[in-house]
Amino acid sequence: MVKVRPERTEKATLGGGCFWCIEAVYERIPGVVEAVSGYAGGTAPHPTYEEVSSGKTGHAEVVQVEYDPSVVSYEQILEVFWKSHDPTTPNRQGADVGTQYRSVILFHNEEQKKSAELSRRKLSESKAYSKPIVTEILPLGAFAAAEEYHQGYYDRNSSAGYCSFVIAPKLRKLHLQSSPLTTTR
Repeated sequence: MVKVRPERTEKATLGGGCFWCIEAVYERIPGVVEAVSGYAGGTAPHPTYEEVSSGKTGHAEVVQVEYDPSVVSYEQILEVFWKSHDPTTPNRQGADVGTQYRSVILFHNEEQKKSAELSRRKLSESKAYSKPIVTEILPLGAFAAAEEYHQGYYDRNSSAGYCSFVIAPKLRKLHLQSSPLTTTR
């Protein structure tokens, strides 16, 4: 089946730990056209996985999500973001530790900034977490796509240990939760 590209798309850039996890989640959301693993928020102009993994470039592992706003809203993209990782752990997700695994929303425009700030405030006020939300909200500078072997990692390696024990449970959790994302607006 050939996928028809929507006339209008928007982008969101999010970091919630290992990009393999976040990419796998967003690839399954109706209205998402593409999810690209990459790096943002650092100083190296053309970062590599090895450089980012060292923690010395300041980059975070992120996913740039291109989506059809007539099917899924930016606010719904954020709702999935909050559910797909722990926004209370600074510079880590599970066993992945380092600034490259920080929780971050990189906004593309002022409207996204306002929506992200409101979303984070509502989550904090909801008391869904006993610890403070540490997610950064920053302007997107440069985004660099990760190396090809990182793209679609879960779909190509779903039986690998990390995929089985870390990513698959996130995907099950997402499918078990009721979500307005299963219907179009």
